[in-house]
Amino acid sequence: MSIDIHSAATPNGWKISIMIEELREAGIDLPETNFHLISLMDGDQFTDDFTAMNPNQKVPVLVHDGRAVMESCAILQYLGETFPTALLPLDERRWDVVPWLYWQAANLGPVFGNKLSYTRYITDATDAQKSHPLERFEKEAQRLLGVLDRQLQQHPFICGADFTVADIAVFPWVRAWKWAKIDITSRPRIGDWLERVRARPGVGRGVAWGVPADEVDSFSQERRAQYRKSGGSIASNNRLKTDI
Repeated sequence: MSIDIHSAATPNGWKISIMIEELREAGIDLPETNFHLISLMDGDQFTDDFTAMNPNQKVPVLVHDGRAVMESCAILQYLGETFPTALLPLDERRWDVVPWLYWQAANLGPVFGNKLSYTRYITDATDAQKSHPLERFEKEAQRLLGVLDRQLQQHPFICGADFTVADIAVFPWVRAWKWAKIDITSRPRIGDWLERVRARPGVGRGVAWGVPADEVDSFSQERRAQYRKSGGSIASNNRLKTDI
């Protein structure tokens, strides 16, 4: 059965495209894999067809062998268990890795995402109203970077000597540090880790999904303006839904 991934060019979306490419790099003969672009601005995630796959109406969602899996870190775990490689050990060492998926989903992703929203997207709040959340999310982001930095002090990747799904989950968010205006320059180990991960061929192909080839590592001014506009519309309290 084919693998169908319904996603968008976002950090959570890139987790899955990176995972697919890293599985291929590991020698896994994956079924036919289809990426379906979801337009968040057009509200594709709220359609009946998408909601049937993902009741939470968020990207990404994976459909394989008749099963739909929502939540990006759950998808990483599903792929890691369905197509076993060193990306997700299946013996007791999995507990060196799986907790970091939860850490990213519960901590790093929401904090970086909120900092990004208040930095770039939210326009229906005054500077005074934004000052407290900006300070709060910046401080928590720096604390989380400290956690990551301490891990990287011990070994080259988050969970040890090997690249795993933990690195895949964290990388797209930290990679966007400039866009979110979360400074990492005082933590050179994190910068070195970003370079090590980005240099992997599978990662390179994964982050290229959904964007033009010449904008993989640096968006054009036009695309940045487009993202600010669409992000502002999506983040506006006027657009927030209180029901499905």
